[in-house]
Amino acid sequence: MAVETAGNQGRYRTVAIIGGGPAGLMAAEVLSQAGVTVDLYDAMPSVGRKFLIAGKGGMNITHSEPFDKFLSRYGSRQSYIKPMLDRFGPEALRAWVQGLGIETFIGSSGKVFPVDMKAAPLLRAWLPRLRVKGVSFYMRHQWLGWDDGEDRALRFLTPEGERKVSADAVVLALGGGSWARLGSTGAWVPLLAQRGVSVEPLQPSNCGFDVAWSEFFRSRFAGQPLKSVQASFTNSAGAEFCQPGELVVTADGVEGSLIYKMSALLREQIAVSGTALIYLDLAPDKDKQFLIDRISQPRGKHSMANHLRKRIGIDSLKAGLLREALSKENFDDPVHLCEAIKALPVKLLAARPIDEAISSAGGVTFEALDERLMVRSMPGVFCAGEMLDWEAPTGGYLLTACFASGRVAGEGVLAWLQD
Repeated sequence: MAVETAGNQGRYRTVAIIGGGPAGLMAAEVLSQAGVTVDLYDAMPSVGRKFLIAGKGGMNITHSEPFDKFLSRYGSRQSYIKPMLDRFGPEALRAWVQGLGIETFIGSSGKVFPVDMKAAPLLRAWLPRLRVKGVSFYMRHQWLGWDDGEDRALRFLTPEGERKVSADAVVLALGGGSWARLGSTGAWVPLLAQRGVSVEPLQPSNCGFDVAWSEFFRSRFAGQPLKSVQASFTNSAGAEFCQPGELVVTADGVEGSLIYKMSALLREQIAVSGTALIYLDLAPDKDKQFLIDRISQPRGKHSMANHLRKRIGIDSLKAGLLREALSKENFDDPVHLCEAIKALPVKLLAARPIDEAISSAGGVTFEALDERLMVRSMPGVFCAGEMLDWEAPTGGYLLTACFASGRVAGEGVLAWLQD
């Protein structure tokens, strides 16, 4: 089988980018604007598939909160993420989106959205610009690894069979391990590990968790949103979480924005002790004594569930949760009942499978990369996006870091080519 040189023969420098999500496309933009020949490969029939799905319900591109608070969302990896955001942070990202002809606005929560709330118009504006700059796209190209151990000699499986490509530099932007049907399969992990690259195991992030609901509760309430609650959790190391919000009861457990915010802490606690215990305040705007006074009033012919609804606004889902946690005697006792309303224990047994998660933790460690995101042991090979070992909650943080890392990797390739 003949080995091709990526791109057209005779062009000065060629870079192969593997992965057509935000990180890979941003690296392609940086490189093509500098006059480098860019060939982008993706296993799927089209690029940006996870990006499009993520924006289907409202594309949250970034967040407007102060930079220090924004940076804190990256937890233990914020020192590695900061240099990327210093070069291409939330404000730069908003300006870049505007440069595509798409206006953004700040929502009531501080999240930043395109005015039409969709990802598709952004991608439709971006891809023609990349093509005009000379980026070539090769779809249905599944990366198989390296040819004969050469760092920049690549193998792909295509509909026409195996293809071998060589390039002057390579950017890997293959995503994490969530939503495999959209291309983020994590199949790259053993390929890098075999080359001695340090990779932390991929784990679910921004994910739901299993709870051992009774069959009655599951059949009655699965799929219903649990609104106006506050979740509290303290792990074995003393780290605390306490925030109001919403979650969703599922047939298997719980999911939703409030759970996603604490998913890293919960996942780590389950790894340490086997379970994680959270507490839900079902009436965060009312103190316990007020609740006791209201519930202690005569209920007449009303059931306790109706009494709770009429007196303190506890709906059927919240009443069902209370029945899951309390004995009949305690459910009928105002003091025990109100203690549970203010601190309802919910035991989480395990994170849901990674393919159900919004994103993943783990990946190529930052220690394996230099400040340009080049693999230290593989000169000319760079990594970007969710395949790096970091995680963040939803709210624009994931996308911002993916765009920023793609930009840093693209600039890193340019610097390396000039060395």
